[in-house]
Amino acid sequence: MRLVFAGTPEPAVPSLRRLLESDDHEVVAVVTRPDAPAGRKRQLQRSPVGRLADEAGVEVLTPAKASDPEFLARLTAIAPDCAPVVAYGNLLRPAALAIPVHGWVNLHFSLLPAWRGAAPVQAAIRAGDEITGASTFRLEEGMDTGPVFGTVTEKIADDDTAGALLERLAQNGAGLLAATLDGIADGSLQPVPQPGEGVSVAPKVTVDDARVRWTDPPLAVDRHVRSVTPAPGAWTEFRGTRLKIGPVTTTGFDDLAPGEIVVERKRVLVGTASAPVVLGTVQPAGKPAMPAVDWSRGAQPTPGERFV
Repeated sequence: MRLVFAGTPEPAVPSLRRLLESDDHEVVAVVTRPDAPAGRKRQLQRSPVGRLADEAGVEVLTPAKASDPEFLARLTAIAPDCAPVVAYGNLLRPAALAIPVHGWVNLHFSLLPAWRGAAPVQAAIRAGDEITGASTFRLEEGMDTGPVFGTVTEKIADDDTAGALLERLAQNGAGLLAATLDGIADGSLQPVPQPGEGVSVAPKVTVDDARVRWTDPPLAVDRHVRSVTPAPGAWTEFRGTRLKIGPVTTTGFDDLAPGEIVVERKRVLVGTASAPVVLGTVQPAGKPAMPAVDWSRGAQPTPGERFV
């Protein structure tokens, strides 16, 4: 099939690479978000998907909106058989959805209808799910509501961060997406409507959402921190400035007040709603991440001092 691939961030790259290597499909164009400023110098940079497409010599389309008339005209001229989508990040309206013969097929990193929305991996970790996965489905106007072609499952480890889990799902999902397109091409695969039960929603996680609530139980603090690692990054305040917090571990140590810091010889404890947690890494603003014990030597928290 002639494919137009839509995607933007790094987790979409394995799927695009898999399709570029396919003998059965041809990626004739790639749609990605416009170049955006990045780094300290805020220079415009191509998205990870756009960079791979450039390397492969594939046409790259970067509409500000997928409803732009020029983009729709170019997509119509390309006349794709199907348009696979992985984390594109732009809303597709009916005019665009109607152009590919076999529609737009989205790879979503959850077992639909669970965790529809922008941040399914973060939501699954935060909720303490033991199993998650990826689904391919036909895009329609509703948010992740279209009929499902196929799924793969993935166990969530006790120490999984969102970054580690998403990396595995991106790799496994690339195979699922390729198999889905194969089935569509040979007519052996038909999508099945999602059930009405088991629907949950995973909205985008903001920086404000990533703030650690030390009044939560230790297991909730652990899951929260892992769910926003590496992005947007868990954080707390110490002496009026922000600190980023890396994954923590739970402990059966005696109770401390929520946010209370206790420095031991080889570890730093922070109180929660019940048992404290052990800090892993700490990153002060403008500095690299460091072991919590090294941070404490410089910061020298006083007895009873707290994170807030």
